[in-house]
Amino acid sequence: MAAHTALARQLGVSEELLDALYHIDQHRHLFTEREQIALQYAEVVTTSGQDVSENLWDELQACSDDGEIVEITTVIGLFNFFNRFADALQIDPPAKSRQKDKDNG
Repeated sequence: MAAHTALARQLGVSEELLDALYHIDQHRHLFTEREQIALQYAEVVTTSGQDVSENLWDELQACSDDGEIVEITTVIGLFNFFNRFADALQIDPPAKSRQKDKDNG
């Protein structure tokens, strides 16, 4: 995740929001309802794509059109691939990014 947080920082995502992603339930006020649903969907798809409940699917469809759902699912899949790829090959982010993550977490 360190490489992704480094990229998020470069794109202007605040430290508060990055930290909140680790404890979404405690920081719901920082996310819109739509973002909360997408984050819940991302968590379920990451752990087991077959465990997306009918209720979660209905919530996702209520706030996103089919194209957005395909895009969200694609991004989830790509980032899961990147994480597995980097882990399998033991690829670490640049030292500067690792130090920032240690300082912040």
